[in-house]
Amino acid sequence: MREEWMRISTSFWALTLALGAGACGGREEAPAEETKVVEESDQAPVSLGLFDEMSDIGDVATPGSASFDPGTGVYEITASGENMWADKDAFTYVWTKMSGDVFVSADIEWLGEGVHEHRKAGVVIRESLEPDARYADIVIHGDGLTSLQYRDETGGETRQIVSAVQDASRVRLEKEGDYVFMSVALEDGGWQRGGGNYRIPFGDEFYVGLAVCSHDNSVTETARFSNVEITPLDLEPVTETGYPAGVDSSLEILDVATGNREVIYTSDDKFEAPNWSRDGEYLLFNGGGYIWKIPAEGGDPVKVNTGPYIRNNNDHGISPDGTQLIISDQSQPDDISRIYLLPIEGADEPREVVSHPTARSYWHAWSPDGEVIAYTAQRPEISDSYNIWAKRLDGGEEWRVTDSDGLDDGADFSPDGEWLYFNSTRTGAMQIWKVRPDGTEPTQVTFDESYRDWFPHPSPDGKWIIMVSFGLDVDLADHPPNRDVFIRMMPADGSEPPHIVTKLHGGQGTINVPSWSPDSTRVAMVSYRLDRPDRP
Repeated sequence: MREEWMRISTSFWALTLALGAGACGGREEAPAEETKVVEESDQAPVSLGLFDEMSDIGDVATPGSASFDPGTGVYEITASGENMWADKDAFTYVWTKMSGDVFVSADIEWLGEGVHEHRKAGVVIRESLEPDARYADIVIHGDGLTSLQYRDETGGETRQIVSAVQDASRVRLEKEGDYVFMSVALEDGGWQRGGGNYRIPFGDEFYVGLAVCSHDNSVTETARFSNVEITPLDLEPVTETGYPAGVDSSLEILDVATGNREVIYTSDDKFEAPNWSRDGEYLLFNGGGYIWKIPAEGGDPVKVNTGPYIRNNNDHGISPDGTQLIISDQSQPDDISRIYLLPIEGADEPREVVSHPTARSYWHAWSPDGEVIAYTAQRPEISDSYNIWAKRLDGGEEWRVTDSDGLDDGADFSPDGEWLYFNSTRTGAMQIWKVRPDGTEPTQVTFDESYRDWFPHPSPDGKWIIMVSFGLDVDLADHPPNRDVFIRMMPADGSEPPHIVTKLHGGQGTINVPSWSPDSTRVAMVSYRLDRPDRP
């Protein structure tokens, strides 16, 4: 069926070329100065199947070449080029112009042993043929590394999301609205989620095609592309994006210095809120009411025994010494969230440490000495507002840390225990604040009211604050799932405002709880993709 589709599609595109107009917007106009377009001969036109033209993008030492066999649907592309990375690219590109939503997929095979382990072959969407254009691609490296690469600003740096599945033989780049996603397949299986997503608007028209880069401009490399498919999409709008919406979930590791991401686990079920273990060896997250444990490098999650408490929400954490787990659970018949303590290995009977007969409590922070926890709670006998509260684990009464009439939430301790960072609506905008654990010296930390900032987490070395930021399309006191969000970071000393580390589809569940790696270089997070019944 696929080969028949290819023959029909190839005939359609060949007819379109013969008529002198591309099916999705026509041919590219005059090429950019650094872009060399290989023209078809008037006497012997070269068929490129689904594609219109071939271009050498950027500085390539040896002009590229491409061939297409209409009988088999196989393309072979030979190219030089220094790299597809950093702020500009150099590669050979076989392309057509399109608009709207589209999936482009191909089986990819390297011919020959190759010279550089990071030679790249893949499927690409580009805003233009300029070397520094915005783009997204899925490439297979010479060593089998498979990743979604992107440049979201003209002349900006390239970043990548490493796929949860490596050594893929088939890849699919999926553009839906302003987001790009990746799916991959091994030789013996169907499509699997590569995981992750990135928001990168391409405008009304863009280029879709196949690319090869040798990663060593003094040599050429050849890749074979087969079963190439371009699938234009006309997807119905998703009407349910809130908590009941079905999603795919990706557990990712974010390098905060580079913005690069690695997917270590994916699921077609919803899970949330990773914690990173104190020794760096594993992560915890909640899903389906349970707490799950997974190696930090990925693998199969294992359920943690939380006894009768099997409606765990996304407010849980690990003690500073790594020996205890704290959970927020609402398994009781009254559906009230209470806080429980148990050994990190799990327990049949966790100990209740925070409870109220009529109001909910959600854990958020553990003091560095392990003696005090901070949590968000409502105490209706005092106030209808949710504020930050604290309590010693060895006993005693809880105390109210903040007393705002609005919402105070998402507290986390600084590594020296001197401050609690939290998000608050007290100024009429959701901003980050800090306060002493005894409730004194409330101090505003972020001031840009074009963002709604949530869940501030100081790094273990005390140098950085990371947060998830929503846009103004979100209600002031809400942090819903399935939204366009930013992971932003700022120096803990406040010397600079927050900057964007990455963009994703997420929100509630992305970084609700402390998730820094022990060495303060990475953060664990969750991104989401909405289910669509009409998705191919």
